[in-house]
Amino acid sequence: MESVLTRYSASISELKKNPSSLIEQSEGEPIAILNHNKPTAYLIPAETYAHMMEQLEDYQLGLLVKERQHEKSSAVEVRLDEL
Repeated sequence: MESVLTRYSASISELKKNPSSLIEQSEGEPIAILNHNKPTAYLIPAETYAHMMEQLEDYQLGLLVKERQHEKSSAVEVRLDEL
């Protein structure tokens, strides 16, 4: 059996009946949506999703910075006045 990675869970039937109520009851925590007692999706608040996307973008930007650090010696210095 797969692990449920949250404290709250609901069946697809429960989700269909009243999604707003489920979100309210979870108090902003993710909800595992179960199909035959197996997690098939996770429902998270929009604010949490936006924060996760920001974190992911920051992480990817950090990887890009590390990848390009070796190019620093070939960089051209530019003063803001010159722009």
